[in-house]
Amino acid sequence: MPLTDATVPAASVGRRRARFHALTVAEVRPLTEDAIEVTFDVPDHLADAYSYAPGQYIAIRAEVDGEQVRRSYSICHAPAHGTLKVGIKRDMGGLFSPWAIDNLAPGMTLDVMSPEGRFVSHRRPDGSGRVVGVAAGSGITPMMSLVEHTLASDSESTFDLVYSNRTTMDTMFVDELADLKDRYPSRLALHHVLTRERRGSELLSGRLDVDRFHRIVTVLIGPDDVDEWFLCGPFEVVQTCRDVLNGLGVPPERVRYELFTTGRVDRPTPQRGSPPPQGGPDHESHTIAFRLDSTTATVTTPVHARESVLNAALRVRGDVPFACAGGVCGTCRAKLVSGTVEMVENYALEPEELERGYILTCQAIPTSKEISVDYDS
Repeated sequence: MPLTDATVPAASVGRRRARFHALTVAEVRPLTEDAIEVTFDVPDHLADAYSYAPGQYIAIRAEVDGEQVRRSYSICHAPAHGTLKVGIKRDMGGLFSPWAIDNLAPGMTLDVMSPEGRFVSHRRPDGSGRVVGVAAGSGITPMMSLVEHTLASDSESTFDLVYSNRTTMDTMFVDELADLKDRYPSRLALHHVLTRERRGSELLSGRLDVDRFHRIVTVLIGPDDVDEWFLCGPFEVVQTCRDVLNGLGVPPERVRYELFTTGRVDRPTPQRGSPPPQGGPDHESHTIAFRLDSTTATVTTPVHARESVLNAALRVRGDVPFACAGGVCGTCRAKLVSGTVEMVENYALEPEELERGYILTCQAIPTSKEISVDYDS
């Protein structure tokens, strides 16, 4: 059933197997010239599979120009029975988002993965509190769900939202945010920051850099009584905000963050089941055993290839879970049972998960002759 508690702690977001189902597009609504909101119908027999906590995301799988692509999109509406809503913004040079914006229409079907993600509240279900969200561009999508659910479910909670965009015309969900402000005038504070358009306040005009964000936090918000912080947007913006909050003494366990991409141009395109490069200097290999859905499979990979566990596993089982394959979303998480790996990137696992032996298989390169991982753990 859909979640109805005031806030859903991360511990209550059950670890379930990510699976794709064909869902029908019910509505496509323009948000800006380069962004749309897509609503999917969820049939009753899949209602449990698509229940979600505010802040979670789905992955969409489609074939575009002869290439199968997966893209992750945050759910942009508070939990509701029978529907899923996501916001899609055009990614210049991207493959899926331009196609979706130009072609998606009601009645079409897409493969949609069951909701995932831990960009969720860690407060008690009955806990009131003060929450602050910082979003840039399409990073607003999970915030819409968090804002609406937090304010509607608990009459004592408040939400401050700092939202950075280039101009007013580029701002997704601007009307919906205004409606929420009208509905909760004393409990929702909106701080729109525009980088290419002058606002009445100098503080809210310009790039959300270290100095500007520090002043917004200290002058407009006040960090001392904030129970939770949510940060979502490009890597540089999120990292800037994390650094400022850390410098102000905000405990890291109160800060949740989510990235759509790392923005790192020095990283290669993630592997997704492609054959490893051949012709290495020797014939040494790693053996990878993995458990998924209570069955075990084994695959080998050349040492010289430095192939990720995910890429190797996909060669023998196409249903191995993943979404971004870039170390961001956490869908490919598994427990390292034996052996050793090198983690190239990690923007999804918490320190306690690392201590318990969890890895991101899309970023894990074997460093021992044999390793074993468990996706079911």
